[in-house]
Amino acid sequence: MERLLHYVWKYKLYTATPLITTEGRPVQVIDPGMQNTDAGPDFFNAKIKIDGTLWVGSVEIHDKSSDWLLHHHDTDKAYDCVILHIIGFNDFQPVRTNGNPIPQMLLTVPENILRSIDWLLYREAALPCLDHITGIAPLHIACWMEALLSERLERKTHDIFLLLDAYQTDWNEVFYITLTRNFGFGVNNDAFERLAKSLPLRCIQKQRNSHSQIEAMLFGQAGMLEEENDDHYYRLLQREYDFLRHKFGLSPMEDFVFKNLRTRPVNFPYLKVAQLAALWVRYDTLFSAILEARSTGEIKKYFRIPPSGYWETHYHFRYASPRKEKTIGENALNILLINTVVPMLFAYGLHNKRPEYCERATRLLESIPPEKNTIVTTFYNAGITVRHAGDSQALIQLKREYCEKKKCLYCRIGFRMLKTTIGQKTV
Repeated sequence: MERLLHYVWKYKLYTATPLITTEGRPVQVIDPGMQNTDAGPDFFNAKIKIDGTLWVGSVEIHDKSSDWLLHHHDTDKAYDCVILHIIGFNDFQPVRTNGNPIPQMLLTVPENILRSIDWLLYREAALPCLDHITGIAPLHIACWMEALLSERLERKTHDIFLLLDAYQTDWNEVFYITLTRNFGFGVNNDAFERLAKSLPLRCIQKQRNSHSQIEAMLFGQAGMLEEENDDHYYRLLQREYDFLRHKFGLSPMEDFVFKNLRTRPVNFPYLKVAQLAALWVRYDTLFSAILEARSTGEIKKYFRIPPSGYWETHYHFRYASPRKEKTIGENALNILLINTVVPMLFAYGLHNKRPEYCERATRLLESIPPEKNTIVTTFYNAGITVRHAGDSQALIQLKREYCEKKKCLYCRIGFRMLKTTIGQKTV
C-alpha cells in the first residue's frame, strides 16, 4: 500500500474530498516535491499550505504513522525537515528530534484507482494490459518508447563504464570483452565473457601474424583443446596453445561452461570462437575502426570475415560437415551491432562529451530491423508499432524492467490505464 500512496501523492491523484490534517487543519498542495531515490525523506522541496501557512520542506509517506518509529526516524535529524507525514492509517503522532510534532494527513486512494491497480498488479495474466494498449493514444506510446530506449542505453552504458574503470579506460580492451561476451548469443554470454577476461587483447595482438595461433589461444583458453583427437588441425592447435600458454602464463577454462544443448549448429560455441578469431586476425583495434565508420554498411563489412578454411567443413572438432562458408549471418550480425556497437558508441559519446557519437548510436539502431523474439511479437500483436531495433530494444526494457517486476505503477501505460479506470470494465 505504501507504494500506492507514493504514486497517488506524486501524481496528485487525490479524491475530490478536501485535504485536511489529522487535527482538522486544511491542506493545500502547491507542489508535491521531487521523489527521492536515495536515503532520507521520500519527497523533497515540497510546497504545502497548512491552515493558510506556506511550508517548504520534505514529505515522508508510510502505511501507518507508527512506521515512523519502526524506521527510527524519531532519532534521525535528516527527518527534521519533514513538513507533512502522509499516512494510510493513523496510530501514532510522530515528532522531530527536538520533540515538536509533525503534521500528518490521511491520504485516501480513489476507489477507481484501487480497482485498476488490483486488476493490473494481481491478475494472473503475465501482461494484463495487452488487450487495452490500443486504447492509449499513439503519442503517449511513442514518448514512452523513447524513454524506455534511453533507459536501456543507460543500463548498458553503466556496464561499460564499470569495465572502463576496471581496465584503465582502455576502450579497445573493453570493446573486445563486450564483443566477445555477445558472441555467446544469450545462452553462452557469461562463458564468452570469462574467456575474454582470461585472455587479454594484448596477447592476441602480439600473435596477429598467425591465424592458427590466434585460434589456438582462444580455443585453448576456452578449454576446447583438452580432448584426445586424431584431427590434424586439432593437434596443430594443441601444440600451438601449449607453447603460447607458457609464453603468456595462461590458464584455460573448463569447456563444460559452454552450452551446446538446444543450440543451432551456426551458434555452436566452437564456430563462434572461430569467427571471433578471424576478426582479431584482420583487425588490431576494431573499435578504433568503428569510430571512424560513417554508415551501417561500413560497420557490417568489418564483421563479414570468414573463419579459417578448416571451418568451411566443420561446426566443431568432432567430425566434418558439408562444405559451407561460415561468415557471420545477417541476423547474428544485427544482434552484435545492437548489443555491442551501439552501446559502445553511446558510452564513448557520453564519456568523452561527444554527443555526435550518441546520435550515431541512435541512428544505427534505427537502421537495423527490429529483433525477432517473443517479447517483440507479443507487443506488436497488441498493437504497438515496431519500426526498427530501437523500438524492439525499448519493448525488451519494458518487459524486463516493468512487466516482469510488476512495476505497473511506474509504467506510463499503467498510468494511462489508471487514469481511464479500465478496472471498472473487468469482470
